[in-house]
Amino acid sequence: MKQFDVTPVAARLAEKPVTLLQFARSAGRNMLEVIPAETLRETYVRGPLNIHYFCDPEIITELLVGQGRAFPKAKFTKDIIGSAVGNGLILSEGEKWRQQRRRYSPLFAARNLPTLARYFAETGNEVADSLAENEGPVDVAQIAPASTLANISRVIFSGNEEVSAEQIRVGLIAYFKYISDISLFDLMGLPKWLPRKKWLSSRAPVTTMRELARQVIEQRRSENRSEPRDFLDFMIEALKTDFEDEETTVDNLLTFVVAGHETSANALAWGYYLLALNPEMQHKIREEILAARSEGLVEYSDLEAMPLLRAHVKETLRLYPSAAFFARDASESVKIKDVSIEKGDALFFPVYSLHRNERLWEEPNEYRPERFLGASLPRGQYIPFGDGPRICIGAQYAETEIMVLMASVLRRVNFTLGKAQIPEPVLTFTMRTSGPLILEAERVS
Repeated sequence: MKQFDVTPVAARLAEKPVTLLQFARSAGRNMLEVIPAETLRETYVRGPLNIHYFCDPEIITELLVGQGRAFPKAKFTKDIIGSAVGNGLILSEGEKWRQQRRRYSPLFAARNLPTLARYFAETGNEVADSLAENEGPVDVAQIAPASTLANISRVIFSGNEEVSAEQIRVGLIAYFKYISDISLFDLMGLPKWLPRKKWLSSRAPVTTMRELARQVIEQRRSENRSEPRDFLDFMIEALKTDFEDEETTVDNLLTFVVAGHETSANALAWGYYLLALNPEMQHKIREEILAARSEGLVEYSDLEAMPLLRAHVKETLRLYPSAAFFARDASESVKIKDVSIEKGDALFFPVYSLHRNERLWEEPNEYRPERFLGASLPRGQYIPFGDGPRICIGAQYAETEIMVLMASVLRRVNFTLGKAQIPEPVLTFTMRTSGPLILEAERVS
């Protein structure tokens, strides 16, 4: 079998019914293990107790955009990450959420992306130089988060005299490790006063990052820059005309840090793997990138000339969506198509299954980036960033970051498969690799 005909690695979903206790135990280490494999074949699956699994684009659209658009995030989602990101944009509800969404939408406007893309390109060139000078096996599951971590330091924490880059790096690594430790009790929805295992470990990663965030916000405000130069400047500019209390601002800064780091890092790692698996496509994408920008920093405006790279990124997020699962709680009873939903029911959206559902996609498990060249898909079928009012506010930011980093690296480096075993996808806070993802990197002559 030719290398580029190999089917990409897939997750193992639950082939047998899962009890509530099994659900909680397994979901803590890998949420994909408790999603019924039936969701890959059917567009609606009724789970145990009051759980519904939806892979029907029409029902999904009605729940996220129509009748269910005001349904709140699932309680267990808030229990899992609430201690780390507080009550910022990702978890707040009602009027508080609407105010924050209105306040921060200008940050992610297209007009700001050219400025931010230059920082992404600087990081991309540094990664490309390093890989080109150190050819051989490389763990892209380490390289990718290091890239997005560098971007966070550049666009949020740069230029701060009181907080060093190393403090930020060490603090963020500890912070991400803490929030990825999912509590069994949280998944089971048990009361917050019951002790969690993670309570035995120090909450220092969270308190440290909150303090660092507070410091950089205060210092940047004191500088009173006339023109915004990075993401933090854009954020502070937005708050000049729409007041927000300091703790909510810290919540939101950390929310943007978490969401931006995880989503892009996972897509980069899986994206490099898919190109190593498909050398002909990697060659075509490299030619496209070189034709648009052969040297220097990749610019935001260059991305328009890279439709194949964009299609590759979209196909990567189809096969390996970073937000591979999310949930809502039904706050009222509704009936959509032939499905009756009662108030209090748990609405599960297994995005991983939706994106690979055999009723919706031709060759769902195969890498086919051409799916996204000129074709339009029914709404609700492809939702790597969600949909409706709560669609990820940073979707354009993430796609720009991934494309600029990938374009910068692929100009200089070619990835191939080595002898190392490819890890399976696992889903905790986001969908990652279950271990090192070793590829061979070689300098492009």
